[in-house]
Amino acid sequence: MTVEVLDDYPEPINSAKRAYQASLNLGYTKGLDRSRAVLAMAQALANSFDDILEANTLDLEASKEMAVPELILDWLKLTPTRLEAAVEILQRLGEISDPLRRVRTANYQLEDSQSYTQLMPLGVIGFIYEAFPDLGAIAAGLCIKTGNSIILKGSTEASHSNQAIANVLQSAIEEVGLPSGCVELIKAEHGASMRDLVTQDKYVNLVIPYGRFSLVQQVMRQSTCPVLKSAMGNCYLYWSVNSSLEMVRWMIIDSHESEPDPVNAIEKVLIHRQALPSSLAVLWNSLQEKGFQIKGDEELVAEFPHLQPVKAGEWGSAYLTKTVSFKLVDTLEDAIAWINQYSSGHADCIATESYQESRQFALGVNSASTYINTSPRFSRNPSRGDSVFLGMSNQKGHRRGFVSLETLTTAKHIIQGNGRF
Repeated sequence: MTVEVLDDYPEPINSAKRAYQASLNLGYTKGLDRSRAVLAMAQALANSFDDILEANTLDLEASKEMAVPELILDWLKLTPTRLEAAVEILQRLGEISDPLRRVRTANYQLEDSQSYTQLMPLGVIGFIYEAFPDLGAIAAGLCIKTGNSIILKGSTEASHSNQAIANVLQSAIEEVGLPSGCVELIKAEHGASMRDLVTQDKYVNLVIPYGRFSLVQQVMRQSTCPVLKSAMGNCYLYWSVNSSLEMVRWMIIDSHESEPDPVNAIEKVLIHRQALPSSLAVLWNSLQEKGFQIKGDEELVAEFPHLQPVKAGEWGSAYLTKTVSFKLVDTLEDAIAWINQYSSGHADCIATESYQESRQFALGVNSASTYINTSPRFSRNPSRGDSVFLGMSNQKGHRRGFVSLETLTTAKHIIQGNGRF
């Protein structure tokens, strides 16, 4: 006798199947049609501010009753300014040239044939995000532009906001004639819904988790699909004796300006032991005036008792607040070794006027990006260049560094023979 096993939570599986079918059609649509869809999404979002903000108010009220941490409330709260930023990003995505079908010469050639590669969509991307409801719209725009379907799985705190935004996006893409499964939203809030999504490796080609370290680790443990790890906070700065106080101060403050999600915020500073105590005091006072909380290692606390001591586990974890911890080191080599052990590995900095030190740091630090005498401040919609970014990845396996349009593509190798055999 055959016993039929019923799945109590079929939504993620059904969403994955619909997204997969939609991706087969979306993958060979014209770039003009995909751009039209993204621009339609931008316009629909702009026309729906009132409905989205009303839904967001419901989420905020419910979260306050559940005593959700202030950090998450800050991430969750939508404002007209944040929504306008999302609309601007979608509009820019719609105007950027098509990232697909770009031909590149292959690094090998077969006899009597021509070989080349083209950028193609990945297929279906699962985006699992903590709060940040506007990120669902931005991620959807990046995916549609690159010919990928997207499955959105937001956190419980943002359920009303996520639903309102998804409804707007789905209506927009259907109006321009794209498959309805291009944008899917998993509404189920039970604990198994995320697991059910990240184990659909038959249909889902990449999972991108966005949020605190605990969320990223949970996805990594459960997923049978490839995962593009994102990182946030816990970036290090090495302050060389060959650098000015003004440079260090600016780098720290400016790096924290990419609110509400401080992707590349400098949270740890390693100071060469020969730094002047007076300079340290001036820096700390200046940062505290800007609302920063300052902490120090044992040596610094012994010399400056007003500093809060850093707990051992804090060197390798992100604060995600305006908190900066300071530590003394003897050499640049010691700083590099410490950063490689404790940094989140996506954006680390050095302040120095020595070219030799800057090169040693850039080559020695095992991070996705290194910043020399400049702020690592993250921007999704930078004023220069032709790119839009979702976040930063510290993973070497798929793509590393800025998560851009090209990150959501893959290379297809095409070998054209001349008919001889």
